[in-house]
Amino acid sequence: MNKFLQSIAANSWVELAARWILGLTFIYASFHKILSPADFAKIIYGYDLFPAALINLMAITIPFVELTTGLALVLGIYPRSAALIINAMLLGFIVALSINLVRGHEFDCGCFSAAQGGYTPSAWVLLGRDFLLLAVGLQIFFYYTSMKGRLAAISQDTAAQSQQK
Repeated sequence: MNKFLQSIAANSWVELAARWILGLTFIYASFHKILSPADFAKIIYGYDLFPAALINLMAITIPFVELTTGLALVLGIYPRSAALIINAMLLGFIVALSINLVRGHEFDCGCFSAAQGGYTPSAWVLLGRDFLLLAVGLQIFFYYTSMKGRLAAISQDTAAQSQQK
């Protein structure tokens, strides 16, 4: 990888911004689903991929997993683990979207609103957004440094910037 890209990817401020962007996105995505699990269950049913016996369980647990992992990223509590879980959810959603895209199925993804109706972006837009979020999650997972390492990286960044001036 290019040294410039490595320095950006390993920058502690980029890692912090990535954690906050991904964490806040998943926190926001969880609220409507937590408040309206029945509507979210209908959306999961619309994917036409899961057994009926699991749909209600998924509608209740997925939003709380999103909320918990989003909070963990924002607060910096086990961020690699939270990023791993979020990346797994994103991969699962990418697979589900891809299957329905191949089928020609039009449906509400339920990403940021559990209510049916309203604007639904195309599956291609959703896939693009999810791949972008996955890239952010991978950056967090592979380049996260420990708190001690982060403090050292911040001091190195500061020292490097003052030497450039």
